[in-house]
Amino acid sequence: QVQLVESGGGLVQAGGSLRLSCAASGSIFSINRMGWYRQFPGNQRELVAAVTSGGTTNYADSVKGRFTISRDNTKNTVYLQMNSLKPEETAVYYCKADIQTSALRFVYSYWGQGTQVTVSS
Repeated sequence: QVQLVESGGGLVQAGGSLRLSCAASGSIFSINRMGWYRQFPGNQRELVAAVTSGGTTNYADSVKGRFTISRDNTKNTVYLQMNSLKPEETAVYYCKADIQTSALRFVYSYWGQGTQVTVSS
């Protein structure tokens, strides 16, 4: 079994910063792409940022220059540093990881439980 555990969400004032962490554990052979998504009430999840195992990153246009995604492959952990947060970015943030549990298995996507980020005006 694979588990993704997120932490770091909370309440912050507009213009403030938060750092999210997501640690993968369990039966892991390799982790490919890791990413952060967010979901606004009544909407689908949208990509915020992602990073490949080689370190290539991509970001939603709305967060470029303010958010930074990084990963520590030794800890199977991905981070999202969020600066200059805006009230409209209040959402539940989810971690996703594409994981291979053994050399003989396909890659599957796993999701964390979500962490609430609330930005007050």
